[in-house]
Amino acid sequence: MDLSFSAEDEAFRTEVRTWIADNMPPHLAAKAEAAGHFEMPEIMEWHRLLYSKGWVAPHWPKEFGGPGLSATQRFILSEEQELAGAPPLSPFGLVMVAPLIMRFGTDEQKQRFLPKILSGEEVWCQGYSEPGAGSDLASLRTSAVLDGDHFVLNGQKTWTTYAQYADWIFCLVRTSAEGKKQQGISFLLIDMKTPGVEVKPMQTLGHTPAFCDTFFENARVPKENLLGPLNGGWSLAKALLGHERTLVAAVGQTRRTLRLARRIAEHQRGADGKPLIEAPHWREKLARLEMRLRAHQMTNYRALVEQQKGHHPGPESSILKLVGSILVQEADELCMELMGEASLSWHDEGAVAPFEQWVGPAFCYDRATTIYAGSNEIQKNIIAKLILGLPSS
Repeated sequence: MDLSFSAEDEAFRTEVRTWIADNMPPHLAAKAEAAGHFEMPEIMEWHRLLYSKGWVAPHWPKEFGGPGLSATQRFILSEEQELAGAPPLSPFGLVMVAPLIMRFGTDEQKQRFLPKILSGEEVWCQGYSEPGAGSDLASLRTSAVLDGDHFVLNGQKTWTTYAQYADWIFCLVRTSAEGKKQQGISFLLIDMKTPGVEVKPMQTLGHTPAFCDTFFENARVPKENLLGPLNGGWSLAKALLGHERTLVAAVGQTRRTLRLARRIAEHQRGADGKPLIEAPHWREKLARLEMRLRAHQMTNYRALVEQQKGHHPGPESSILKLVGSILVQEADELCMELMGEASLSWHDEGAVAPFEQWVGPAFCYDRATTIYAGSNEIQKNIIAKLILGLPSS
């Protein structure tokens, strides 16, 4: 794969960099400079700005409103946003459910949902995990019973990220108890305004109301909101998790955190009064993590290029998720180490520099990266069975 940049590519980079500088609102730019955490309204504000430019869904085919960028241009667009610290877009509509609607949806579903996902007019969340079904997702119990032209839903989903802001949720639900547990699952698209749907946000250790519990009590969902075949939702779930695990490669997030670590090392001083960045011990730690991230980044590029060719993510996405989630946590830990006891400050409580106030909350929030989208133990099993060909235990 050739990642050298042509004159045309460099011109595109200049266009992207200039547009971001000219169009990012001051309040978002200030938070980006401080390596802050963006809440959902800020994320959607940036979404709509990118939509107005035509860059919100660089991976979408042109027939559905994508910009038709090359793999290299997609990389440049992503990289320049990361370098600018721009809000990372919500993946649930753009990256997760939209590719499934394109692949499995009816013409009516494509026309109904895709334009509003693209514009940001409708926000989506994900209903997969349940209190008793996380990594073992096939054990889910939320039921959908067909009653005339509607499914009647009862059950609970948990860890539904930013459900309090969502207009729609895509859910895995049990529509049959016969056969293997994977065979009785269907994929439903549900309007969050449906009577019987209730959302309860929860506060995280990272000091953000990102996660919610979502309850369904006799909620009636039109039959035409079934995506794919009845009892065929497990195949859709596996396809979606492939996209999600590619996303959880988290290259951009780790790059931002390592950039923050370098700033902290330049700011913090050791016992000798010199910046920590001058100490070989800390320079070695930074360099080792940056080299590992670079190798991971190249692997992610190969996966993205294959997707642009029309190949859907396969079991190799588990490698990206496994390595990416570990690197996220190690980058957070390096920031905590560099700050020492100052890392125990919470937001602006005792932080010396503006960018330091987010280190502790980010460390707590990112402990979940090795759990969501399938725990790392699950990813190792997938790699062993489907890539290495080892027998199941």
